[in-house]
Amino acid sequence: MRDGGARDETAEAPAAVRMLGISKSFGGVQALAHVDFSVRYGEIHALLGENGAGKSTLLKILRGVLQPDSGSIEIGADALAVTSADAVRRAGVAMIFQEMSLIPTLSVAENIFLNREPKGRLGLVDDKRIVRDTRKLFDEFGVTIDPEAPLAELGAGQRQLTEIVKALSERSRILILDEPTSALSAAEVDRLFVLLRRLKSDGAAIIYVSHRMDEIMRIADRATIMRDGRRAVTAPLSELSLAAIIGHIVGRASRGLGEVERGEATQGEALIELRNAAGAAKPRNVDLVIRRGEVLGVAGLLGSGRSSLARLLFGLTPLAAGEILIKGVKANIRSPRDAIAAGVALIPEDRLLEGLIAEHSVSANIVLSVLDRVARHGWVSEAAAAEVTREQIERLRIKTASAGAAVNTLSGGNQQKVVVGKWLAATPDILVLDEPAAGVDIGAKSEIVRLIRELARAGCAILLISSETPVLLAACDRIVVMSEGRIVKEIARHELDPASDAEADEGERLRHAEHELLMAIHTGAAMAA
Repeated sequence: MRDGGARDETAEAPAAVRMLGISKSFGGVQALAHVDFSVRYGEIHALLGENGAGKSTLLKILRGVLQPDSGSIEIGADALAVTSADAVRRAGVAMIFQEMSLIPTLSVAENIFLNREPKGRLGLVDDKRIVRDTRKLFDEFGVTIDPEAPLAELGAGQRQLTEIVKALSERSRILILDEPTSALSAAEVDRLFVLLRRLKSDGAAIIYVSHRMDEIMRIADRATIMRDGRRAVTAPLSELSLAAIIGHIVGRASRGLGEVERGEATQGEALIELRNAAGAAKPRNVDLVIRRGEVLGVAGLLGSGRSSLARLLFGLTPLAAGEILIKGVKANIRSPRDAIAAGVALIPEDRLLEGLIAEHSVSANIVLSVLDRVARHGWVSEAAAAEVTREQIERLRIKTASAGAAVNTLSGGNQQKVVVGKWLAATPDILVLDEPAAGVDIGAKSEIVRLIRELARAGCAILLISSETPVLLAACDRIVVMSEGRIVKEIARHELDPASDAEADEGERLRHAEHELLMAIHTGAAMAA
């Protein structure tokens, strides 16, 4: 249900941003193809689409981070030769980042005025004025945060609000918000929406990127939906139902994953079970069982608690309530060491930060999980390490110049394979994969999905977290939907297929399944909100 004020009242308003014929390729991959995108002053314009649809590339071009291969950009009444992020900022564009740009070691006020600090008479930074001006901004926007507090001491929601006020403080006429509510409470979201409506009434142009359809229906005037690097549709929200939006997002080929042979794995005993398990914040009261040979998918919006569940299972965050059973026995998993000893492995979401030592060799990364097997008396056996590395390179078809090549010389897909190989070398019984196909091309996605199915057939129990619905549909036997840290729905994979599919080809069946899964994700989120 839409709040009052989110109406298309901008038909005669001048364009704040006009991007015409924007194209961009990376190597042989066409990320954007002849995209037109415009936003008017005095409107909130939603930019929608699945991961990989081209939203981020389009916004990076608008911000001056990337240069288009072709096309033109106009900001206000002027054609802009976008050469840098600084030039775009001077033209009046500000962005609130999904991955926050704040510095934890600085205070809140220092972050707000970073790179534009007021100076005193001697040219030194006026710290008192920074605090005073920050307090005025917080009062203006209804935010209760101590300007002098170190940012590192703030919770995720307070950090997000600080990021938002930082952008608003620049008094930009054009504001881009990328998943701004992922760490906010319901009350904080309401407060943000009040701010956005006020900015809109003052004539600002706002680009709002979110996977949360309930928020889009509440706040946006128009929407542009991206699909496979192209603009699928631009229309007022008054003309778009939730089902219509999802239809535009899904209405495309399966991007190669439809050809992956899922096959059937024989499911055995329960290898891992959670009973009323909870972390300090998320997840909350989770009950689930994963059996030998089963792939259980976890779907949900950003901030739903999916990664928190993965970190709980691997001992990165403590279990606050409930219990975890491994092979029917209660497990005390307090650290990654405990998880590894129990046969649990985690492929983390951020492979470069948490999964790899990028400057080290392929071999050095792969043997990290089995140092006890390849080392004696504190010295690594080169022969033993080479054998383990060779097995994983061949098994995963890792494309590398040599086992001694640095991981940062590999493609994203092959880097991901190195992370997987590192843990497969340890022969885990339970494999937790957090966004294993993110940031890799379709060929690598297909290989990763095939590998997941092979591991299930070999007897692993697999928990697969992904924000890419085609990956979940291609790899999983069951899918649970999370929202607000809880499991709100469980679906067997076959339940997502059409009731009568005798006349449907594979592409139609996959589109139907993806539509049904997206509906389940968004209705589940709306129910939990």
